[in-house]
Amino acid sequence: MSDDLALTAAQFGAALRAAGVPADPGRCVRFAWAVTVARPVTLSGLYLCALATLVASKEHVGTLRRVFDAVFGGAPDPPPAGYAGPPVPEPPSPEPAGPATADILRDAARAAQAHAVRPVADHEEPVPAEDDPGPGDEPLAAREVRASATERLASTDFAEMSPAELLMLSGLMRRLTLAVPLRRSRRPQQTPRGRQTDLRSTLRQARRTGGHPLRLARRAPLREPRRLVVLCDISGSMEPYARAMLQLLYCAAGGARAEVFTFATRLTRITGTLAHVRPGMALKQAGQAAPDWLGGTRIGESIAEFNNSYGRRGMARGAVVVIISDGWDTGDPAVLRREMERLSRVAHRIVWVNPRTQSPEYQPLAGGMAAAWPYCDAVVSAHSLNALDELTAALAHSGRRS
Repeated sequence: MSDDLALTAAQFGAALRAAGVPADPGRCVRFAWAVTVARPVTLSGLYLCALATLVASKEHVGTLRRVFDAVFGGAPDPPPAGYAGPPVPEPPSPEPAGPATADILRDAARAAQAHAVRPVADHEEPVPAEDDPGPGDEPLAAREVRASATERLASTDFAEMSPAELLMLSGLMRRLTLAVPLRRSRRPQQTPRGRQTDLRSTLRQARRTGGHPLRLARRAPLREPRRLVVLCDISGSMEPYARAMLQLLYCAAGGARAEVFTFATRLTRITGTLAHVRPGMALKQAGQAAPDWLGGTRIGESIAEFNNSYGRRGMARGAVVVIISDGWDTGDPAVLRREMERLSRVAHRIVWVNPRTQSPEYQPLAGGMAAAWPYCDAVVSAHSLNALDELTAALAHSGRRS
């Protein structure tokens, strides 16, 4: 076992979820908090902490014992009938305990002491004053454990995360800003330092001074953010990354600020689905709204449908278009090349998110990626939370390819 209690609790919870026990991240936090308070010195004490925090049904007790035996290297003795308190510690055996058991208990105690005195992480919310605690406030050590687990998940590939672990990152995703470049609008705005004179406003103000324009009203072109359009591949190979990107759009962009489409074998608009619901429900409704969720991939035909149905109406004109796909296309690469060329003529910038590019040995050899590569202004991986900085920088970049 590692000397990091957060990692231990997360690994134990993952093993329980794989065995069918609904040990969500909240229960794992309570388990870690129980260990910091009780500081068990035996496997029986550690098992009682798990039994009190990780299961809520008698049907899961047997599974908990089996997983506990597999993770910690030895099953605890069952409590006697009529048990009403912690077991009486047995006298030390003349023979030393096995190396596995001794290391487990030593690491658990060291981790408990470390988390009991560890300061709060910088990105956590401030602790309320002691004289005014809120009814739903979380214990300090529990929040430290959750912060440590979240920091570790920040560098984990989205493909290796469970849906519960992905939701743990929603707080950090809300702190990201999907800023897009500004564009000059045709609608002017009044400003005291504008270069143009607003004759209509000047004459309107002159009515208050008997028709004498004592002060000239000025105006300047309005600068507003460019439209953000996202086309997300929801085929089988992109399923974990698609969930992460849709959650990012909900948390960072609110869903309503971006036009969001999903595609596999057909194009589906889910902008309204991501507008005003929680992240978990938004992902569920997005899957229900897209009839080809986890289907095949026809990138060229999907982009052609977008160009014909939405891009021609002006949605993509001057917009920042983000395409999230690994480039595996079952269609004709010539179709994708033609549609990418059409899209590049109207879009301000095209950013392609391909998680496979995280490998330094990656080369765009797949038919779809090779056909689309020349028309992309930026290609980023965005395979983890830490790698999302490249995506935010590519979206905020104001230039485009030559």
